[in-house]
Amino acid sequence: MNTKELFKKLFSKEVVFYIIFGVLTTLVNLVSFFIMNSIFKWNENLSNFLAISLSILFAYFTNKTIVFNVDTKTFKERFSVFTKFILGRLFTMCLEFFGGLILFKLPIPNIIIKLALNVIVIILNFFISKFFAFKKKK
Repeated sequence: MNTKELFKKLFSKEVVFYIIFGVLTTLVNLVSFFIMNSIFKWNENLSNFLAISLSILFAYFTNKTIVFNVDTKTFKERFSVFTKFILGRLFTMCLEFFGGLILFKLPIPNIIIKLALNVIVIILNFFISKFFAFKKKK
């Protein structure tokens, strides 16, 4: 594979949209965490859980309709896609949540830890979404 083909594959429309909406999903996650934890002074673990939940809902709708452009016609298809998406996100949510439980004890600002965890989660979520939740039928 030459450089041009590799570039074309790495920056397909799907990948570019995933990056854009991944950034927006991350902003939903970080901003809602910041508001709950820093402004409302809620517990960092509760704030983290709620922020992750809000970002998962935002990601589902943007990924289904814009990024992976999945057309589900029946209730069974919609339920299947949603269930697979939620299962994948539950996995990465647990990874992020338990990572937070461990890492929030470090002498590093919570928001930096949250951002680092988000980078890992975004990468994992792309592969889970592409090859599991929104896998195109052949």
